[in-house]
Amino acid sequence: MSSTEATRPGKAPAIRANPALQTYYESQESYLVYEVVLRGSHHFGFYDKDTYWPFPVGRSLERMEAKLLSALALPPGSQILDAGCGFGPVAISMARKGMRVNAIDIIDHHVTKARRNVEKAGFPKGQVTVEKMDYQHLESLADESHDGVYTLQAMGHATDAEAAAAGFFRVLRPGGRIAFFEAQRSRASGDFDEGDELAGHLKLVNEYTAMPTNELSREDYFKDLLEGAGFVDVEVRDYSENIRPQLRLFYSLVVVPWFFIRLLGLEKNFTNMICATSGYIGQPRWKFVGVSGTKPGPDIEGAKTK
Repeated sequence: MSSTEATRPGKAPAIRANPALQTYYESQESYLVYEVVLRGSHHFGFYDKDTYWPFPVGRSLERMEAKLLSALALPPGSQILDAGCGFGPVAISMARKGMRVNAIDIIDHHVTKARRNVEKAGFPKGQVTVEKMDYQHLESLADESHDGVYTLQAMGHATDAEAAAAGFFRVLRPGGRIAFFEAQRSRASGDFDEGDELAGHLKLVNEYTAMPTNELSREDYFKDLLEGAGFVDVEVRDYSENIRPQLRLFYSLVVVPWFFIRLLGLEKNFTNMICATSGYIGQPRWKFVGVSGTKPGPDIEGAKTK
């Protein structure tokens, strides 16, 4: 099934207003982090072992994308929904492995650049499509129209994670696969003392980066979310150790300027610096997990040609 066939005629995608999210991704600081440092990606890299030399960063990003593809465990030709595609690097990576990808995002400049990147990649027409769409509002997508769904550091932005998970379940065929690669708290935010400074910084991270689902998360949050939506055979892989070299890199880049920014009370203007410092110092308080599951039904058949 092509991505065109996966769309319901006459159904315009609904977009939930999220001005804080728009502000975060349109900031100059986010441009520096995501376009310059991470080469157009919005996710962590994967390292097989700890190292104080995390270069080249691009290789680590590719390894994380490979882990995501492995977690989906789908044959080439499968129709996959990339929910929160950013500039499209993961969708492009999936397509290069033979997948058909419907990539969606709600940030206008993400959609524009993702379309440009997909065009430059030179895939056959229809193999990768990019649409402005809210993954919490998939009404324009047909029931059982996809073989797989994934998010890579995008579900934290959900304002209604249960609605998103229910939508993913609906658009998957029986036997379809889902994978969330996301950060989650080790303990609920309310479990920390009111005067805990680090807990306060982690709360600011979620506020300034528009991540209400991350703020609500706790141990096994995404596992419970998938099982609550009806998915079975849910597996959780802890990749916290595998992202540490990149966390350390970000921390080393910002620790000195961060001292002066705090001194001047300018934290809100440097959201990603809060992320880098509190994320590294507060590692025992959160995890980076890969959570995958299956919609009940027979396995998705072997290589597809449609």
